[in-house]
Amino acid sequence: FKMPGQPSRGTQRFYVTIPRGVRPGQHFRVLVNGEQMMVRCPDGMRTGDRLIVTAPRERPQQYVVQVPSGIRPGQQFPVMLQNQQIMVTCPQGVRPGERVTFQLPRTPAPPSQPAPNHQMFEVTVPEGVRPGQPFALIANSQRVMVTCPPNVRPGQKIRFQLPIQLKDEELKTIQLKYDKNGWMRCLGQDMKFHWVFNEGGGSGEGKEGDAASDAGVSDAGAAEAASPSAAAAEQRKARFDLDAVAFTSSLVPTAGENFELRFITASEHATETTVKGTTVNYQELTTVAAMGYGEKTDWLKKQFLALRTPWEEGHVKLKVRRSYILQDSMDAIESIESADMRKMFRFEFIGEPGLDAGGVAREWYTLLGDQLYNPDFGLFQYSAVNQMCLQINPNSGIANEFHLRYFHLAGRVLGKALMDGQIVPAHLVQPLYKHLLSFPVTLRDLEHMDDQVFRSLMDLLDLEDVSVLYLDFTVSEDHLGQTETVELVPGGADMMVTNENVGEYLQANVQYRLHKRIEPQLTELIKGFREVVPEALTSVLDFQELELMLCGLPNIDLEDWRSNTEYSGEFSSAGASHRVVQWFWEIVGEMSTEMRAKLLQFSTGTAGVPSLGFAVLQGNDGGIRKFTLHGDRNVKVYPRSHTCFNRLDMPLYRNKTDMQQRLIQALTFGSEGFGFE
Repeated sequence: FKMPGQPSRGTQRFYVTIPRGVRPGQHFRVLVNGEQMMVRCPDGMRTGDRLIVTAPRERPQQYVVQVPSGIRPGQQFPVMLQNQQIMVTCPQGVRPGERVTFQLPRTPAPPSQPAPNHQMFEVTVPEGVRPGQPFALIANSQRVMVTCPPNVRPGQKIRFQLPIQLKDEELKTIQLKYDKNGWMRCLGQDMKFHWVFNEGGGSGEGKEGDAASDAGVSDAGAAEAASPSAAAAEQRKARFDLDAVAFTSSLVPTAGENFELRFITASEHATETTVKGTTVNYQELTTVAAMGYGEKTDWLKKQFLALRTPWEEGHVKLKVRRSYILQDSMDAIESIESADMRKMFRFEFIGEPGLDAGGVAREWYTLLGDQLYNPDFGLFQYSAVNQMCLQINPNSGIANEFHLRYFHLAGRVLGKALMDGQIVPAHLVQPLYKHLLSFPVTLRDLEHMDDQVFRSLMDLLDLEDVSVLYLDFTVSEDHLGQTETVELVPGGADMMVTNENVGEYLQANVQYRLHKRIEPQLTELIKGFREVVPEALTSVLDFQELELMLCGLPNIDLEDWRSNTEYSGEFSSAGASHRVVQWFWEIVGEMSTEMRAKLLQFSTGTAGVPSLGFAVLQGNDGGIRKFTLHGDRNVKVYPRSHTCFNRLDMPLYRNKTDMQQRLIQALTFGSEGFGFE
């Protein structure tokens, strides 16, 4: 039994036994918190049955007073209570001499600590200031107006809070560094994090032609890096900076509860530094972002626990049929209000006696994920680069008329899995994890989705005269056999690509292929995810750490990996007996599970391992492409990866210590680099 009009928060439940002689529909008295309540016996209940009564945790004390003569309805009259004068308003329909009941307004207790991104001050109320009257003072070197609270007299101390204001020099020191292609989040005067590109502040990621990343490194072969490839990299950068030109998916609220997904330049995006219901602020986020993966996950678990609605204040029980798990789950999850997605869920398969103590929930996530992310269902399709990863199917609307509802479901499932520490049995392409985190995406991300398109676009940067290709600002799309020409910009069919506008052409391709092409699906996916997980909390993660949290650390069989590795280049003849190869496997053997997962991400593009092991690792053409170690004298300082071919190019290091240092640096600071062939 729940009292009507009472909110779920701020209440408590009591068990009540129905007394003798009470029939359904009758009321009986119950003493709760020292006060008498009337409870109605529900239909179908009888004497001896137990009810749950919900009542406010505390009820304010009430007082009775007689209305003085001459007072009309709506007028106020003074009442002395606890040596304080209280003004009481005469209710409508009440005349002098009649009694009225009133209660004192609840004065909120002063907070023991300031709100996030605020500073606490204490001041003495000056003489002559009455309750409700504002007075001026100087706090934090600025003039502010403070209102005297009710029932506070001159000479008493009160506390108030002001937003923290930092100087430009202080703001520059507050950063969330990810060491991913030079992008990091910096705190702005609005106390939000903004994306900033730090040119030259990239990482040790292996990219062929990016010899500048090797410059200044103490290595015998570093001087040789100033080669024609360096000149080619500078030429490319002059036409189009692969890292600096970046965009971010920003979910912006519109009218009502609707949202619009905007694909804006990365520097335009702002991330909140506080989370309602927690004490998280920019300082804590900065500290956590610099932690290791294990410490980050522990911190996130604590924050999710603080956001989760207590069990006694409401929970959700989902009953689904095993044979219709996708349809039943969609109907159930999509019927839940956004505010209820942070409640505790319990699952039950109809007709089965299983009690959900964790195992049923894990099975639900696994079975639902197997169907929801199955390419045969039409929402997702295999990446053209890596058959272990899934990307959004642009034609999902043709395959399923309710596809947007299912994408919203997919986003909610990802967010709920992250919050509850569950595993999702599907690896997504790297750009999708970036979209979920509002992380900058660049032209490089196209390689994870279609390496042929990516390479053809990269070739444009090496041509002396792009106009000889007679390209215009359009692309051709295949919709189940029907070819459609899409303009990348208004009037694109009449715009030819030249040396002067090739950068605009590449930028338009990034915007179309990574966003506009899948905009409706991506909007629902991100919206569902954000209804569960606040962006501020996930700002401490990079996209690879998000994949590890959602998909779990892979179970890597080192012997299986080693026995299914091929060797090429300088390693062709000696194979596993080569000195550098032996060092490599010794270093991998000493790595933690997390670091091995990052090595796998760096080399293949995903932390996923095929169910049949490394023997069936696939390449970009869908065929078997075993992991390959390639010895290359032209690669300097850092390893270089070719995720399309599951190949790792290794410099010919002189000693194991130097090799271990460079490999760990590459995995820690830039495990998303690519090579070109």
